[in-house]
Amino acid sequence: MQVTTPTKGSLTDHGATISGPKLLGRLKAAGITHIIWLPDSESSELYHLMQSDPDLTLVPVCREGESFAIAAGLLLGGQRPVVLIQSTGFFESGDSIRGIALWLRLPLPILVGYRGWTPSGQPQDSAARFLEPILEAWGISHRLLRDDSDLDTIDHAIHEAQTQSTPAAVLIAGEWTAA
Repeated sequence: MQVTTPTKGSLTDHGATISGPKLLGRLKAAGITHIIWLPDSESSELYHLMQSDPDLTLVPVCREGESFAIAAGLLLGGQRPVVLIQSTGFFESGDSIRGIALWLRLPLPILVGYRGWTPSGQPQDSAARFLEPILEAWGISHRLLRDDSDLDTIDHAIHEAQTQSTPAAVLIAGEWTAA
C-alpha cells in the first residue's frame, strides 16, 4: 500500500464538502442539545459555527476519552449530546468507549472524522485502515458521510442510537465548509 501525506488541514483528497450549517441543522432538528468535542485544525470552520449557534451547547474537552463520560452525564441529565471526534481520538478513547458508551448502552451518536479516507480505498494515513475494523470489532454500526447528499446518515445514526440504546457512528469523509 502506498501512503501519501494529506494536504495540511484536509481530511480527504477527493474535494467533497459538507456544509457545516446544514449538518448543524440536522443535529438541531433531531433534538441534539450538546456537541462534545476537542477542537482540531481540520474542523475549525465548523467550530466557529458551533460556537456562535445559540441552540447548541459546545462542550470542549482536553482529551477525547473524556467525551464519553461527559456524554453519559448529559444523557443522565436529560440532554441529547453527540460526540464529535477525530479517528485518532476515537482510538485514544477506547477504554471510555468500552467501559462507558458500550457497557452502559448509551444512546449516543458519534461523528468521527475519517482521517486519511479516499474514494479509491487507498488511505492517505494509516488511521483509515483501522477505523472501520475497530468499529466492527466493538459492534458499533457506522455510516459514511462524504458530502451533503449523505446528510441523512446523521438522521439514521441518531435514530438507531436512540431506538437501540447503543452508540452509532457517522464517519465524516468530506471537508467542512461554512456555507
